This record gives sequence, C-alpha cells and structure tokens, in this order.
Amino acid sequence: MKIAIIGAGAMGGSFADGLLKGTLFRPEDITVANPHEEKLLRFKEAGAHITTDNCKAIAGADYVAIVVKPWLVEQVLQELKPVFNPAQQTLINMAAAISSANLLQWIEKDGQTPTLFQAIPNIAIAIRQSMTFLASPNATAEEVATMCRLFNDLGKALFVEERLLGMGTAMAGCGIAYAMRYVRAAMEGGVELGFKADLSRDIVLQTVKGAVALLEATGHHPEAEIDKVTTPGGLTIKGLNEMEHAGFTSAVVRGLKACCK
Repeated sequence: MKIAIIGAGAMGGSFADGLLKGTLFRPEDITVANPHEEKLLRFKEAGAHITTDNCKAIAGADYVAIVVKPWLVEQVLQELKPVFNPAQQTLINMAAAISSANLLQWIEKDGQTPTLFQAIPNIAIAIRQSMTFLASPNATAEEVATMCRLFNDLGKALFVEERLLGMGTAMAGCGIAYAMRYVRAAMEGGVELGFKADLSRDIVLQTVKGAVALLEATGHHPEAEIDKVTTPGGLTIKGLNEMEHAGFTSAVVRGLKACCK
C-alpha cells in the first residue's frame, strides 16, 4: 500500500509526520511532493521518497492526498490528470471548503472518476492524535472502513455526511487552536498568580490532560465532573461565574459558529 502526499506545508507535513510514525505505511511507501525541496529533506531523512514533481510523486501510489491551499487544488488536479489513474488510485482531498462535485469534475478522465474521500484532520495528526472528519460521495462500505482505519491510526476518525465537514472544521480543525488559546490564557493567568512561565505551562497542560482523561474514562458530561468540585461558596464556582460573566461559553460558541459562516 503506497501513498503520495502533494504538499508539505503545515498540514501536509503534519500528515507525513503522522504516517511516518504510524503502523500502516512503511517509510519507503510514502512519497512527499513539494515545490520547495528544503521542506522535504526531513522526510527523506526519515526514509520517505521526496520529489518536487507532483506527477512523478503519484506514480504507483494507491492513495493520492491533495494537501495544498484551497485555491491551488484545481490547478494541481489539472496537472495530475494526465498521469492519474481513476480506476486504481483513490483521491484524498484535505483542502477545506471544496465540494466533491468540483473535485470529481476537475479530475474526471475519459468519463471515469476515482473513489474520492474528503478528509478534515487537525495538526495533531503529526503525533497521531488528530480528530479527523471523513466524507465520500462514492466510496463502498469496504473503502470507507479502510479509510477510517488509516485515519484511526493517526488519532480518531469520524465518517460523516459531507454537509457536516464545515462544522467538523470548526470543531476540530480550528478547534485545536481554540483549545491552545485557552492554554495560553491560563498560562498567563498562572504567571500573574506568581508561577514562572515554564512551570505555569506544565501546570496547565497537566490539568487539561487530566480533564480530558477523566471525561474519556467516565463518559460523563463535563458538567457532572464540574459539579464535583464546585462546593457552595467555594473558589471554583467563584472563578466559573467570573468567566461566564465575561462571556466564556458564549465566546466559544460564537467562535465555532463564525467558522461555519
């Protein structure tokens, strides 16, 4: 099983990093293409093939992942079309906000179109901890299972209707930045309270990690666990009420909704 990744920017590079750490592809079965060779050298050192030629990159690949800026996707697919084999190669698009109908139109060749997957991961895919949303207009159940297996090896995958991909981008693709912004804010608060910056970072990261682990272990709604530490008249409820007074929950919801406009 071989895969070609077209694009080695933030997401393409993270995808390649995750695959190289994963269990499904050998390094020599991964090819990464990018117009700037300097971005590729670290993948070569890890054992992957590299090239600045997109058409050479997809030769012999079972999967072709397009991981470029949305406005470049049509150009890249037109470039690949002469050598792309829709009967034997599966197309994975990771560029947001491009419809399957457009993608299939751009890659159609002699009346044939490939199996297409839309994939919306986040940058934690680099360490195999992504939340990835998948959709497809034409995949079989077996192909869906295979693609979910691929992305479950890189975190957690959820197969959804294509109309939900934008919401998935807000929740996970953009959402990881929102989570990190909370971490930054809490770190700054820790410094104001008197902790050094590095120690404040460690405290916040472990606290967030513990909250996630607790919710995963119990399956509880977050409010059930919050109730356990909000004693009447206590410090936790005072802090929560101050955050809500400043619009904490509303700000999060509004931020997510803004991504979907």
